[in-house]
Amino acid sequence: MKSDNFWRYATLAPAVILFVLLTILPLFNLLALSFHDVEWLNREAVWEWVGARNYARLPEDTLFNAGILNTIIFAVLAVAFQMVLGFWLALMTTRVTRLRVFYRAVFILPILVPGIIIGAIWKLMYSYDFGVINQTIMFLGGNPVDWLGNPNLSLMSVIIVDVWHWTPFCFLLMLASLESLPTDIFEAAEIDGATKGQVLRHIILPLMMPAIIVTFIFRMILAFKVFDEIYLLTGGGPGTSTEVISFTIYRRFFTEDQSGYGSAMSLATIAVIATLIILASRFATKKGPEA
Repeated sequence: MKSDNFWRYATLAPAVILFVLLTILPLFNLLALSFHDVEWLNREAVWEWVGARNYARLPEDTLFNAGILNTIIFAVLAVAFQMVLGFWLALMTTRVTRLRVFYRAVFILPILVPGIIIGAIWKLMYSYDFGVINQTIMFLGGNPVDWLGNPNLSLMSVIIVDVWHWTPFCFLLMLASLESLPTDIFEAAEIDGATKGQVLRHIILPLMMPAIIVTFIFRMILAFKVFDEIYLLTGGGPGTSTEVISFTIYRRFFTEDQSGYGSAMSLATIAVIATLIILASRFATKKGPEA
């Protein structure tokens, strides 16, 4: 018995060590860095202890506040649309008898495209002068729209790109959950005369709630980390209309060389994201049985 326990722990040890080296140690280093200002003198990093000063700066940082607000708006709207569209596409796909494999392949194509290509494609499509979207609008008799340059439209334009890109992720998880549901329940409901709406509300949604919650948490985490779409499409502009927290941290770390302040910003962001995700998951879990 002791031999079995030894080999069990021995096989887990490499994964635990790798996790500590790649996750825990960098996190502690980030924590230590957040209490210092770092300057490069004669090719060496000079750490100066500043205590909690970096954290005290956060509430007064308009860029940080705009980034937090825009990130929350982005995450909530993007994930909501992705969950609804992903579930609807999965539900429609399970009801298709012909060309099911073709539809699945088409629906997952956007998630296979690299981010840099997505940014280039959509920036061309959103182009004010020769983008296909404005060309279509002008063909129909309308006026061209500055999708990425208008502060009132830029964030929603980026959200549309994210929805197009990540809806296939939700679709795949929803489809896998739908296809794993027991068929005898649906047969019994059909015999009892249940309508499609009743089956959806009282059978499908309650049974799929664990998969829905997992999909929601995964997508919320990824949505809060959005960077590439902002960087490629708007660069945080115009003004701070598309400034998200990941891009703000990037500015502080790499553009302005404020490593200590960027570390404090990173840890504050981790705390905010963790709190929101915990609250959202608990709310979703409580709502599950009622569905």
